[in-house]
Amino acid sequence: MPHSSSQQPPSPDVPEGSGLLLSGARLPDGRTVDVRLGNGRIEAVGTAGSLTAHGSRLDLTGCLLLPAPVEPHAHADTALSADCEGPVPYDPEDVQRRATESALLQLGHGATALRSHVRIGDMEGLGSMEAVLQARRSLVGLADLRTVAMPRLLTGLAGADGLAMLRDAVKMGASVVGGCPDLDPDPTGYVEAVLEVAAEHGCPVDLHTDGADPARLGRLAAAVGGLRAGVTVGPLGGLSRLPEEAARPAVDRLAAAGVTVTCLPQGGCAGVDERAVAPVRLLRAAGVPIAAGSGALRDVSNPVGRGDPLEAAYLLASRYGMRPEDAYEAVSSTARAALGLPEVRVEAGFPAELLAVRGDRLAGVLSLAYSRIVVHRGRVVARTSAVREYCDSAAAVALDLPRQGRAAKYGGGGPA
Repeated sequence: MPHSSSQQPPSPDVPEGSGLLLSGARLPDGRTVDVRLGNGRIEAVGTAGSLTAHGSRLDLTGCLLLPAPVEPHAHADTALSADCEGPVPYDPEDVQRRATESALLQLGHGATALRSHVRIGDMEGLGSMEAVLQARRSLVGLADLRTVAMPRLLTGLAGADGLAMLRDAVKMGASVVGGCPDLDPDPTGYVEAVLEVAAEHGCPVDLHTDGADPARLGRLAAAVGGLRAGVTVGPLGGLSRLPEEAARPAVDRLAAAGVTVTCLPQGGCAGVDERAVAPVRLLRAAGVPIAAGSGALRDVSNPVGRGDPLEAAYLLASRYGMRPEDAYEAVSSTARAALGLPEVRVEAGFPAELLAVRGDRLAGVLSLAYSRIVVHRGRVVARTSAVREYCDSAAAVALDLPRQGRAAKYGGGGPA
């Protein structure tokens, strides 16, 4: 079981897990079930005690079993760089190390798939992209890391190199084309260039934009509406600073175009001054699919970023009044759809991408998600086990408060 980036991940030919029985797990609908996994999928779901193990068995008594979340908006090339002296180092070896470590941190939180925006061009050239792609290869069997090629400029003479590099990045293995049109002198031309490359290679599009100009955002929505491979935009923090009547036309265009918005509930990933969050209520009311990501993970723009999908869901519920079920959907099913991943349900036939968290209700899990077990492709790939202890007191004895000793078997016992 890997616990740090210093341990060697499995080789790309690691087989999918087989024969694992998850017993006594609680589902969000209140049922307690056994779940048998095999060949990377869920083979059977039955009432507790009804299924036999064909291989190993894992007791999940006291845990809520959920479809695994994913991370739809990471920045692996800058992650974990907050403590670096001077500018962020873009040496490929350093980028690969940080990308791998950050992916493992997020895997420990439950994210079995990640989409990372990676800068190309300028000083970095294609070195950061190659480093993150190498990290992706080293993580096969543990997590699915996907990359968005993110050039700074794409128009005019200065953008010619960026456009060539964007095409090269796709040929190297970048699975999504994108970037930040806000930084180009011709934002509309930038979007047109991205769409051209996406159409050439059949790639999805993921554009990083503040959305502060609703007219420009509306034109973007009109331009991308016909792209079959799927379009995601975010984090749209600037859109929330506008009066609702000014933002609504652009929001309606996003809904009509079928664009998914990735919001960052912990705040934007471009610095303290851009920590606003997309207008979640307005977008949802218009029918825009909302995925939620983490963005900055302990880099200069947010040195305390956690990269935890359950924190993103918690913030959606606590700050924006979303039901826990809807908030978790934003980091699981909607985020999976944004990444082009197959749907996951705790039902026979679905992919075995699962997260077990100690607790019996989703609201409690989003509040205190300490102990977690992560399943990717049918096998346990990460565990986090927390134990809370109190000193002896008359109050604890009188109230018969639940306790958990250090020797308690993981998966049962009192709260952690």
